[in-house]
Amino acid sequence: MAKSQQTFSKSEKEKKRMKKRLDKKKKMEARKADKDENGTSGIQFAYVDHNGNLTDTPPDPELKVEYELEDIQISVTKKEDLPEEDPVRKGKVNFFDTSKGFGFIIDSDNGEKYFTHVSGLIDEIAENDKVSFELEKGMRGMNAVKVKKI
Repeated sequence: MAKSQQTFSKSEKEKKRMKKRLDKKKKMEARKADKDENGTSGIQFAYVDHNGNLTDTPPDPELKVEYELEDIQISVTKKEDLPEEDPVRKGKVNFFDTSKGFGFIIDSDNGEKYFTHVSGLIDEIAENDKVSFELEKGMRGMNAVKVKKI
């Protein structure tokens, strides 16, 4: 006599599938019955009001805002439109190791810490010196270059 190929897990999975089908069928029949009793449900038409929200009432034309085509920008602001920023910054030397030839400067405006290398120095610097510097993009972020003592 051969064993049954139907295992416990297979029969459990099949029961779950059948239950899911029945639940789906019951929900569909309930929606049909509700539609027959109450008529169509939901919004027939969806309108977008002046704030961009969906509503079931038409928007008020008085609240409509007109825009000029030239005023719409679909890009990053052009460099000539940005206010010009002074490239020279001021800061304080937080750490500098003369034997290894690198250190860090803290910007006095925003408190950011920038790496500096001995190749980017104009004057010799030490810790707690007030300096002026410019920023340059490096491999790991912004680096302080053209560092001068104030």
